[in-house]
Amino acid sequence: MKRLVCFILSLLALCVPLCFAQSRPALISATYLSLRDEPLYKAGFTHFNYVNPDAPKGGRLTLAAMGTYDNFHRYALRGSSPAGYQYFYDSLMIPSDDDVDVLYPLAASRVEYASDYSYFIFEMNPRVQDYEGYPVTADDVEFTFTTIMSNGVPQFRAYYDGVTVHALDKSHVRDDMPPELDGEDNPQRDANGNVIYSIEKMMGLATLPVFPKRFWGERNFSEPLLVPPVGTGPYRVKEYKMGQSLTFERVKNYWAADLPVNKGRYNFDIIHYDYYRDANVVFEAFKAGDFDFREENSAKNWATQYTGNWMETQHIVCEEIPNQIAQTTAALVFNIQRPVFSDRRVRMALNYFFDFQWMNKNFFYDSYTRTRSYFQNTVYEAQGLPSPDELAVLEPIKNLVPSEVFTTEYDPPVTDGTGNIRPGAREALRILKEAGWELKDGKLIDRNGKQMSFELLIYDVAIERIALAFSRNLERYGIDAHIRTVDDSQFINRLRVRDFDMISRAYPAFQTPSSDLQIVWHSKHIDSTWNTVGVSDPAIDYLTTQIAANQQNGEKLLTLGHAFDRVLTWNYYIIPEWHLPSFRIAHKDKFGKPDASPKYDIGLDTWWIK
Repeated sequence: MKRLVCFILSLLALCVPLCFAQSRPALISATYLSLRDEPLYKAGFTHFNYVNPDAPKGGRLTLAAMGTYDNFHRYALRGSSPAGYQYFYDSLMIPSDDDVDVLYPLAASRVEYASDYSYFIFEMNPRVQDYEGYPVTADDVEFTFTTIMSNGVPQFRAYYDGVTVHALDKSHVRDDMPPELDGEDNPQRDANGNVIYSIEKMMGLATLPVFPKRFWGERNFSEPLLVPPVGTGPYRVKEYKMGQSLTFERVKNYWAADLPVNKGRYNFDIIHYDYYRDANVVFEAFKAGDFDFREENSAKNWATQYTGNWMETQHIVCEEIPNQIAQTTAALVFNIQRPVFSDRRVRMALNYFFDFQWMNKNFFYDSYTRTRSYFQNTVYEAQGLPSPDELAVLEPIKNLVPSEVFTTEYDPPVTDGTGNIRPGAREALRILKEAGWELKDGKLIDRNGKQMSFELLIYDVAIERIALAFSRNLERYGIDAHIRTVDDSQFINRLRVRDFDMISRAYPAFQTPSSDLQIVWHSKHIDSTWNTVGVSDPAIDYLTTQIAANQQNGEKLLTLGHAFDRVLTWNYYIIPEWHLPSFRIAHKDKFGKPDASPKYDIGLDTWWIK
């Protein structure tokens, strides 16, 4: 018997390492990272399809920037960073502008990773150096992550909690990822019981700027930077007047100039920004020839102002370029932490006072389309009623979401465009009465006799006429909505401490639903400036967690995207505005451009002086 037991134990001793080896994830070596699909550009590609690899270098591009800047550090906890900040630093990998959710090598020449995405090892390009010729290594990558985690914005720390970044040597840096968690902080598992790790979080880290430790090591990373940084990117600051102007010069010995991801890009020797405080002044400056390129956001200007002798004098070319970009969700955003907006019925009712059809006709020459989705211009926009797969996704939270999610297709209220909002206003007053509000003696009052009153905070004078039209409609029905216009610095400061009732804000566009949605909507990020609405909702938490856990499953992600879109829209967190799925651009006739344009961008960094 003793011999039999020893024999069994010896077999187990052999089997345990074997089983462990079989369950160990495979190691994959690649020159790209892809969330789901095969990359458009295979190993050995020489340049992106939308560039001219032989584009000449030289010349000057002059641009306009709105507002001001008071420091050179985007990651400071206060202050405003300058236009062109993206030129300062390189990241480990970068995306292309015609391929979704794929990254290609920049500061890292290749990557090895576990097949379950539990860890990644990046091999640094040995040529990476800063402006002054000093090498940038894996130590700088570790320093960057550690510094942002300890001194950066709180939402970054929350999102990457549990991640470790460690330099193995000068050439290799290892990133270990924590398991994705469910709503009760337990590791999520796939259908086979395997723990789920997030490649998407890793892709976010791979696109993070690498900050040279030599420059930043003795500085307070959380504070504004009052001198131009020593970076690694294609342009450096040549001269500046803080808050007024900024001139970049192309780095002549830029280490990455001939990499496939940069070939044919960054062709201007000089890029100069002049700062303006008023949108009308900006347009007049463009007409006077003070800068070279303008993306026009005003429908009125586009329809009526691009005529006259100045067009010929300045040799202006106008173009409207369709794109396949997910559209930002521009909106008037409720702060639902304010008692007046905590009731969904109130938010629903106020949507009826926003007369988009009249505004589009009188302000925008009927050129815009009303936004109805948080995934506008993508396949993830929810349409019709929920599919059986969506119903299955929504079943666990069925009692936590508005009933309309299951019964009605969402669309914003529609008027006849004449300015007569009485039919919608009647419906709004009916909903408000259910919520405890009543129109009495020309004022909308609650059960305590207090009039509904709130402040709409804006910083762009261009939105003032929209805000005024909205507030006039509210005033007719006894609602006191007063408009407060502040400069962009005040706006940012008040946003950071959630000192607002309602603001004009654009939610970022998501080409695909991603784990980044957690920063915008999850209750863990309630204190984040991205969670503008102030949402803390278990149903939203559940859906964003599911989206983060299913990034590699395209079919499931499509279902989750539709379901999430429905839940957001029917909660009436915003009053949606409008979108235009194309670029309206005007520029001097001095540029050469590649034959092909990128799908998801204008591609200005691929142009050159003719």
